[in-house]
Amino acid sequence: MPQLAFANSFWESYEVLEKQVRAGVRKAMTKFQLLTVAELHADKGLHLESVDKARDPRMRTIRINDFWRGVVLAPDDGSDTFLLLNVVPHDDAYTWAAKRLYTVNTATRGLEVRNAVAIEQLTPALEKAASVAPKLLFASYSDAALRHLGIDDQVLRAVRTVIDRPQLDAFGTLLPEDQFEVLTFLAEGFTPDEVYRDVVAVRRPADATPEPDEDLATAIANTSSRITLITEPDELADILAKPFAAWRVFLHPSQRRLAYRVSYNGPAQISGGPGTGKTVVALHRVKHLLSRSPDARVLLTTYTNALAAALRENLALLLDDEAQLARVDVTTVNAYAYRLVRDLGGRTPALVGDQEERRVWQQVVKQLGLPWTEQFVAQEYRHVVLAQDLRTVDEYLDAGRKGRGTALGPLKRAQLWRAIDVFQTTLAGKGVRTHLQICDDAARLMTPDTRAAHGYTHVVVDEAQDLHPAQWRVLRAAVAPGPDDLFITGDPHQRIYDAHVSLASLGIQVTGRSSRLRINYRSTEEILVWSTRVLADGPVADLGGDGGDSLAGYRSLLHGRRPHVDGHASEQAEVMALVERVRGWLGQGIRSSEIAVCTRFNLLLDKVQNRLEAVGVPTVKVKDNPAPTAEGVRLATMHAMKGLEFRCVAVVGVTEGAMPFAREITPVEVDRLQHDSDMLRERCVLFVACTRAREALHVSWSGRPSPFLPSDVV
Repeated sequence: MPQLAFANSFWESYEVLEKQVRAGVRKAMTKFQLLTVAELHADKGLHLESVDKARDPRMRTIRINDFWRGVVLAPDDGSDTFLLLNVVPHDDAYTWAAKRLYTVNTATRGLEVRNAVAIEQLTPALEKAASVAPKLLFASYSDAALRHLGIDDQVLRAVRTVIDRPQLDAFGTLLPEDQFEVLTFLAEGFTPDEVYRDVVAVRRPADATPEPDEDLATAIANTSSRITLITEPDELADILAKPFAAWRVFLHPSQRRLAYRVSYNGPAQISGGPGTGKTVVALHRVKHLLSRSPDARVLLTTYTNALAAALRENLALLLDDEAQLARVDVTTVNAYAYRLVRDLGGRTPALVGDQEERRVWQQVVKQLGLPWTEQFVAQEYRHVVLAQDLRTVDEYLDAGRKGRGTALGPLKRAQLWRAIDVFQTTLAGKGVRTHLQICDDAARLMTPDTRAAHGYTHVVVDEAQDLHPAQWRVLRAAVAPGPDDLFITGDPHQRIYDAHVSLASLGIQVTGRSSRLRINYRSTEEILVWSTRVLADGPVADLGGDGGDSLAGYRSLLHGRRPHVDGHASEQAEVMALVERVRGWLGQGIRSSEIAVCTRFNLLLDKVQNRLEAVGVPTVKVKDNPAPTAEGVRLATMHAMKGLEFRCVAVVGVTEGAMPFAREITPVEVDRLQHDSDMLRERCVLFVACTRAREALHVSWSGRPSPFLPSDVV
């Protein structure tokens, strides 16, 4: 019987197929497994056909239905392993297959693919341009050095035309994966010896022969990070039922060099826009750190419970070793701090709710007759006192107030300190603490002595942009300073909570160990460009808080439909139009669990849920942590969409009164800098919601649209 293997290119194509086409794929693959190799070639139902004028003579297509074909790499060496590469429309299948060539990398022994036709067509023109270029990117490396790293003759000729890094990135979709990754490492300044150690040696089989083994089955076995081999009869049905799981933890070359770098000499930071794979990099970094030492313990942490649950699920996909999983704690920073206070402080902390905390601030302001709003006083406590861990009035009088736009003299600061003191005393009298106060307590309880039992060898932080300095102090205390202590991923453009941080001031110095990812692998370019315009090119502080960050060069390699944007006369009409949009997506074969609807407030979300349920569309709220396989359109507030992704997303209720929400905005006359920060945060909330969509984005409003929407679409 033939063995089936699936390339990651297949999973990506399979995931976006309509329901009936997916069913055809499952039927064809099941039949494929039941036939002998001889029967497979003779079967008229599958139509296993050669591809005319293919660069790779092993290319075949199989029939899915009248309009769709699967592209397969067939063995020509007597083995029985077939590699399914793609599922595409009939005519496109032959064009796609004819251009691609699969080869065995001479250094890693893995199977890799190139667009041979495109490379051949581009190289002569690029050689002409390179002949007059003042400098070439790889001029300092000899042919022998590059061949030692697996660069073959066709790629070597193309490499000698590369002028700069952007040109190399443009080549990336055409070149073989392992070879492109070698080149990106070299372009980053790593030496050939370091590249061999960090890229080649970790993939090269220990028993590799001096010359590459061209056997297809062996090459497939050597490429487990990009190819899934089916070994059990029931495995095919199971894996086709959950296709996304097979590739959502897959690393592209630009990501792998960051995740699997042998060691960083201190904290490292990875930033990048939505969909650039920061979370996947974080997960693979955990895997790498665990592999280095059997005794290593890792804290994988993030901001919300929903994000922690997603991290836990994806890490289980990546690590098939229960012993390794047992050495990783996946939790939120707040939950970890709560545990420390309980275990080290000998008490179970009680939390004060947001509404109750606001009422206490209102009472304090009224009691003391202060000239400020409760919002201003609460922000002063959060952004200055708690952020800088100030304990006395003298410390507060001497402290800087970066990010606060209202000047305060000594007398006014003394008034504010009195308010803060009353606030803390009031909470203590009620026996409750805020999340940030608990984090502050936990950081103080964690010492070098207590770290042995309650700390970690490494800490990996995802969605770092929303963490407060008090939370960072907990993480800094959780791991001893040194190589690979902290690995941080995040995007300041997705900062949806009001956090102002200077990592350096907290003992987390990432200078020289910061990298940025710029290629979006999730959303289409059309969705990406539209969503980025929501930010209006405003300045954004970087993750460390000590500089600026930009989305310059941020792009997607995927293309699709433009976002659908529409206004309505009433909220009822808007909800009815949304229902039809969702039903249309479902009619295209998209699973209900692959669709999300989000709103700024729960009141509108409940109306959406009632209307969808009334017409028979199942729904489930994200806050209830549904299982990935649970049926139902996902419903969430915009804030709860953070870190999630769906094939189709509807962002509803983007009105003038909701975005921005006036109650969340500090008036200009109270504090100009805080006003600007609040407005940017509201823009980021909308930006995050829109960039959750992989293929289709629907944005709507009733009445007057939000001023954040691009002016040419409202």
